[in-house]
Amino acid sequence: MKKLLDGLRALNEGDNLLKITRVRYIPRWMVLFFDIGFVFFSILISYYFLTKLNVKLNYSNLLPLKIFIIILANIAFMFVFRTYAGIIRHSTFFDFFKILLSSGCSLLTLISFNYFFYLVKGKPLFLYPNLFLFFFVSVSFMFFFRMLTKRFFNLLIDFRRASTTMNLAVVGIDDTSVSVGRAIMHNPNYPYRLGGFVTNRTDSKRAVLLGHDIYGKREFFGDSKILRDFDALLIIKEIMSKSELEEWMNLALDHGLKVLKAPSIGKMRNEDLVGGIRNLQIEDLLNRRPIKIESPDVKRRHFKKNVLITGGAGSIGSEIVRQVSEFNPSLIVVLDQAESPLYELELELLEKFPEQKFKFVLADISNSYRLEKIFEEHDFSMVYHAAAYKHVPLIEDNPHEAVFVNILGTKNIALLSKKYKINRFVMVSTDKAVNPTNVMGASKRAAELFVQSLQNTEGNTTKFITTRFGNVLGSNGSVIPHFRKQIQKGGPVTITHPDIIRYFMTIPEACELVLQAGTMGDGGEIYVFDMGDPVKILDLAKRMIKLSGYTPDEDIKITFIGLRPGEKLYEELLSDNTINIPTHHEKIMISKDQCVDFEIVNRYFVEILRSAVKRDKTEVVTLLKSLVPEFISNNSEFEILDKKI
Repeated sequence: MKKLLDGLRALNEGDNLLKITRVRYIPRWMVLFFDIGFVFFSILISYYFLTKLNVKLNYSNLLPLKIFIIILANIAFMFVFRTYAGIIRHSTFFDFFKILLSSGCSLLTLISFNYFFYLVKGKPLFLYPNLFLFFFVSVSFMFFFRMLTKRFFNLLIDFRRASTTMNLAVVGIDDTSVSVGRAIMHNPNYPYRLGGFVTNRTDSKRAVLLGHDIYGKREFFGDSKILRDFDALLIIKEIMSKSELEEWMNLALDHGLKVLKAPSIGKMRNEDLVGGIRNLQIEDLLNRRPIKIESPDVKRRHFKKNVLITGGAGSIGSEIVRQVSEFNPSLIVVLDQAESPLYELELELLEKFPEQKFKFVLADISNSYRLEKIFEEHDFSMVYHAAAYKHVPLIEDNPHEAVFVNILGTKNIALLSKKYKINRFVMVSTDKAVNPTNVMGASKRAAELFVQSLQNTEGNTTKFITTRFGNVLGSNGSVIPHFRKQIQKGGPVTITHPDIIRYFMTIPEACELVLQAGTMGDGGEIYVFDMGDPVKILDLAKRMIKLSGYTPDEDIKITFIGLRPGEKLYEELLSDNTINIPTHHEKIMISKDQCVDFEIVNRYFVEILRSAVKRDKTEVVTLLKSLVPEFISNNSEFEILDKKI
């Protein structure tokens, strides 16, 4: 029975402790009450010391009145300077300065009062040593009360968070790292606590920052006892190069630590900063330096203009819509044949850009009559053509559908742009159009040829521009979301070939370059983007598995399934014998591809469309190979056609 009572008592004590740890701050009235108590106690101490030193006090019979006057003066200036108003657990030296001001003003007031009392009565009410002693004692009490309370709350926070939070090691000891560390300490509601700092520097041994140890990189990762106390490494991406980021990530993952990323400091308040901490994603390792957009020229092309964006609900198209919206055009017409994505985009844009005028059109770009009504109704200045079928294996099985969208759709939009004298037509193409090995790439190359050939046709005033780039991170059907889903299911991660490589670019980066390229040149150019270094897909998969906390080929298997129809090991941005010409923008180049006469391209288009309507895919591909002679099928049923040519 006694054991049961002791257990219940302990449980009750534990509940009380839990309640204490949930207290967020001491109420202002309580801080004021404590400060008045410290003033009273300081008076008693000062009088006690003076009596012990056998100092004779003036007007001993008026001691209660003296105490009342001192307390009243201090309370008055406490209200003037609001010394009680700060949250104690966030006290800084600014709060100490307010205490000094309040107590200093009280001291000056009491000295002035004492002087006038002396002039009237011939003897001061207070001894001056008594006033100065009181001042130092009271200031000390109030200051140390705040420091002890702050420390007490920090201990309670650590106690409350000990079993439910991640102990973080912040990389770096510069101002940015200190800001992140301080934000973590001051936001106990998030599941993180600061455990220390890790740095490349070797001159910080046995140093302390924000009350936490600073570890050298070799010391931190070389001591298992230190590592045992930490759960994750917090990386601040904005202060690191790509190579440094990869080095810290690999060290952390190899030693069993999670890798977290802090958001950008300049854009965040402390609360948002801690709430914005996320797991490091593979996209963070593939991102390049931000692009410098020449905004004045881009804005001039869009400001108070009508803009049409086809494929507007897709990955690229929707981002173009978002970026164009920043330039205050008169109207943005968003055209797509996918109903649900278009509706979801409409809801997003109306919320994000309430002042911008949009029109959302559900239409098929292969329907020229439907498109002409749209061009008749709106006087467009810019047309961004992002609508396309892009999935290689599907198009390889259904080549006629690529003809209807990628070829006929582009022809319709381009011809209407010429007819209605649109200022600029910008087509979004793909690196798969270079030396294509599949129907999708060949259809996009055919579309490029048609758009280029229109530039020099009779009566044309439109500038026809083509932009060409590789894979974008996070787009619909991209390899990264696909791998992520496979990892979440426990594997295996499937890769077509161990040596396959691809170029990658973020969606915002690609769209910024599309907008920039759309303002350049005289028309007829194919602009290719600097895609950076190619990435081996096998390495990409291994990194993603590690970042998810697993070991490749142990926890998550990697299997090779073979190249898909039409797929090749690597993509190219320039065709054979093509000249690459730089522009004034370091990320944009001009590809001087061979141009074909409009009449020839159009004649091929008519024949290809006729074959597509009959669903004769062999004839469709044969004609594509004639129009695009560099189209050599790979791992496809159409390889036999190359032997006949």
